Amino acid sequence: MSHVVSGAASGLPRRVVLTGLGVVSSIGIGVDEYTEGIRSGRSGVRPISAFDTEGFAHSNGAEVVGFDPTGWIRTVPVEQLGRASRFATAAARMAVEDAGLAEGELSQRRGMVSIGTTDGEAFEMDGLVGVELAGGAADFDPVHVRRTPASQLSTAIAQELRLSNVETSTIGTACSAGNYSIGYGFDAVRFGEAEFALCGGADAVCRKTFSGFYRLGTIAPECCQPFDINRQGILTGEGAGVLLLEPLDSALARGATIYAEVLGYGLNCDAHHPVAPNQQSVARCIELALENAGVKPSEVDLISAHGTGTKANDICETAAIREVYGGQPPRTVSLKSMLGHSMGAASALAAAACSLAIKHGFIPPTINHVETDPECGIDCVPNVAVEADLKIVQNNGLAFAGNNAITVLGKYEGDR
Repeated sequence: MSHVVSGAASGLPRRVVLTGLGVVSSIGIGVDEYTEGIRSGRSGVRPISAFDTEGFAHSNGAEVVGFDPTGWIRTVPVEQLGRASRFATAAARMAVEDAGLAEGELSQRRGMVSIGTTDGEAFEMDGLVGVELAGGAADFDPVHVRRTPASQLSTAIAQELRLSNVETSTIGTACSAGNYSIGYGFDAVRFGEAEFALCGGADAVCRKTFSGFYRLGTIAPECCQPFDINRQGILTGEGAGVLLLEPLDSALARGATIYAEVLGYGLNCDAHHPVAPNQQSVARCIELALENAGVKPSEVDLISAHGTGTKANDICETAAIREVYGGQPPRTVSLKSMLGHSMGAASALAAAACSLAIKHGFIPPTINHVETDPECGIDCVPNVAVEADLKIVQNNGLAFAGNNAITVLGKYEGDR
C-alpha cells in the first residue's frame, strides 16, 4: 500500500498539483508539440478521412493524423483497442512519463483512473453498422466487437500501465466530461482516497456525431470562429488529454515539475433543454467553481471558454461570464478555434492548455477571428498569443442537457 501524506493523516484536505500531461490532438502529439501548437495558433482543421463523408456538402474536421499508437501502447495489444481507447491509453502513458515516473512506479499505489467521453467507441460502432451476411445476420467480428465497450477508455489504461490498485471509471457527461473526470480525480486525491489520479477525456471522430451536428445545422463549412460575428458553427474533432494529479507533498518530495495546482471545480445539471444552454445555470456553475476553489472573481486572470462557435453557446456563455464578472471580464479564449470540438476530450485538452499557459506565461489565441460579436463583449485574444503572468485560470466545460463542469487551476506558489 502507498504512503499516506500529512494532509490525509491530519484529516485536512490535501493540496493537489498537476505534474504530468499527456496529449493526443490534431495540432500536436505530446506536450512539446501541443505547447507550440496552442502558442502559435495552429489549426488542426482538414478534410475528414476517418469515415466516408460522401453526400455532405462540407466535411472539414479536426482529425488526429500521424499518430502511431505502437510508440506508446506496449502492454495491451493495440488491435484490441478502439480509436478513442488508443488515444486515451497513449495519453496516459505520456502523462506518467512526463511526470518523471519510472515504469511500474505507480503499479502498487492506490489510484484513480477516470476518463470522460461523449461517444465512447462510436467510431468502432460505425464500422459494425450495415455489415450483413448472406443470411441477414450481422457479421460481428469478435476482435472488432471487443473494441467497442466505452469502459475500455479507463480500463485499458490500468491494464497498459499495470495498475493493480486503482478504481477505473468512464464518465459519459458529453462535452463537459473531461472536467467531470478531473473533478472526480481531484476529490479522490485531496481527500486521501487515492495517491494519484490519471484523469481527462478522450473521443474519436465518428459519422454518428458528425451527422447529428450536421442535421442540426451547426457544422461550419470551413473553420470554427468562436465569438466572431460571422461564426457559422462547430467543427467536430478528436483526441485525448490526460492529467496526472498527485498530492503536493508527494510532488515536492520527488522534485517533480509542477505545471499547476488544481484549486477546485463546480458541477451542475439544469436539464433545461436537450441542446440549448441556460445562462443562469452556467453562471451558477462558475460561482460554484470559484467558491470551491476559494477564489474571488477579481483574482481570475483568464477564462478558457467552452466556446463552440455557435450563436447559442457563445452568446449564452459570455452573458453568464459577464453576470459573474461584470462588464470587464477576464480575457476569454476558445481553443476550439484550433482543435475543433473534441467532445469529451475538449475540456481535458483545454485544462492541459491552461496548465501550459500558466507554466510558460502566455495566453493562447482565439484564431480565425475577424470581428467580435457585440453580443459577446469579451476580449478573446484574437489570432495571436500574448505574454501574461497567469495566476488563476478558469476552464469551462458545458454540455447538452445542461451538464456543466468548470475547473479552476492556479500557479503553484508555495503557501496559499
